[in-house]
Amino acid sequence: MSKQTVLGRVTQLAKANINALLDQAEDPQKMLDQLIRDYTNNITEAETAVATTIGNLRMLEADHAEDVDAAAEWGRKALAASRKADELRGSGAAGDADSADKFDGLAKVALGRQLQSEKEARTAEPTIAAQTEVVDKLKSGLDSMRNKLTELKAKRDELVARAKTAQAQNTMMDAVKNIDVMDPTSDLARFEDKVRREEAKALGKQELAASSLDAQFEALDDLGTSSEIEARLAALKSR
Repeated sequence: MSKQTVLGRVTQLAKANINALLDQAEDPQKMLDQLIRDYTNNITEAETAVATTIGNLRMLEADHAEDVDAAAEWGRKALAASRKADELRGSGAAGDADSADKFDGLAKVALGRQLQSEKEARTAEPTIAAQTEVVDKLKSGLDSMRNKLTELKAKRDELVARAKTAQAQNTMMDAVKNIDVMDPTSDLARFEDKVRREEAKALGKQELAASSLDAQFEALDDLGTSSEIEARLAALKSR
């Protein structure tokens, strides 16, 4: 995967509007679950690509450091060879002039190597700067993706909790509705009405029984009166 592709995907995913996605989803919980899986997979893939990009940058930096060190080392060698040549020429001894020329030649070779190392170091610097910028953006994008993943998980947990609460409330309200004692068509109301009718019937029987007893006592009173009359009539006749 190229650096541009990785950077583009990381930036796009990091800027994703979660609320807009949820508004378009028929089942928000399933949508969140899928988004979490997608984000997790993309983060893993992006981390691998970013790690590779960082590794390449570190290799460029190491090569640049080697070129800088090499340039410094060739500079020291050129200086040492030049000084040796000057020393030989200053001695005035026979044959030293040829040796001096030889050391000057070595100094020139060392300077050529120094120039080459410096050129390679300068050439690598723009690439290193560009790569460093890309790596910084990739790291920032990954941090944003990780934050989005945390946000997604929090939203999913909140949604699941709210759904369970709403379901429990609906279940409770349905249960309350089914046992509504104020409903005249409910079984409890009908049973209460039946009990009241039975109570009324019992009161009626009690009242009827009381009326019958009063009639019996009145009949006894009438019988006593008739007996008294008969007794008095018999007394009259006996005289």
